[in-house]
Amino acid sequence: MTVETGRLPAEGVRAMFDRIAPVYDAMNRAMTLGLDQRWRRATVAAVVAHGDRVLDACCGTGDLALAAEWAGGRVTGVDFSERMLDRARRKSTAVEWVRGDALALPFEDGAFDAATVGFGVRNLDDLERGLAELRRVLRPGGRLGVLEITRPRGLLAPFYRLWFDGLVPLLGKLLPGGSAYTYLPASVRRFPGPEELAELLRTAGFSDVDYRLFAGGIVALHTGVAS
Repeated sequence: MTVETGRLPAEGVRAMFDRIAPVYDAMNRAMTLGLDQRWRRATVAAVVAHGDRVLDACCGTGDLALAAEWAGGRVTGVDFSERMLDRARRKSTAVEWVRGDALALPFEDGAFDAATVGFGVRNLDDLERGLAELRRVLRPGGRLGVLEITRPRGLLAPFYRLWFDGLVPLLGKLLPGGSAYTYLPASVRRFPGPEELAELLRTAGFSDVDYRLFAGGIVALHTGVAS
C-alpha cells in the first residue's frame, strides 16, 4: 500500500490528513476552482430536511457539516483526524464534533435521519463495510448523500488528466504533506465508477439509489434511502 497506488492503511490515511489539515481548505478551493462549496450545498439540499438529526461522516474540516447546520440540521461530524477536527471546531460550536472511525461508527442503530459524506468514502480501507455502517446508523427511510470525485469521460477527460494527474501532484509538492496530492489522483483511479458505486449502495441496503454528475463528470453525488 503506497500513495502511488491510491491505497493506504487506516493509520497512513490518518497521518496524511493530519499533515495536510493546515492547507486542506485552500487546496479544495484551488482544485475545484471554488465549486466544492456549491457541490456541498447541493448534497445537503438533496438529503437534509430542517430539524433532521444529521451525521456527516469523514467530516474533515467541517464544510459539509456546516452546510447541513445552515439547512437546519442537528449535526454530528465524525472524523478520525484530530487535526482536521481542530479546524472544524473553529468553524462551529453548534455541530457536535466527534473523533471516530467511519468503519465502526460510535452511534446506535437508526440514530440519524440523514447522513452525508463529502470526498471521504474513497479513503475507507473497506468501502463495503463503511457503506453498511452508514446504513446501520440511519433510521429506515433515512437519506444518504455521498459526494465523491470520479473519472469523467468525453471532452473533459484530457483536461482532467492534465489537471488532476499532473498539476495537482506538482502543486502538492510545494505544500506540507505533499504526498497526499499524489495519493489523491491515484485513489480516484482505483475507486469504483458511478454505476458500480450505485450498485454497492444497493447491496448495502439502500433503495431509490440515484446519482448526478457535476462539472462534466468530475464529481458525482449519489443519493439513496435506507431500506
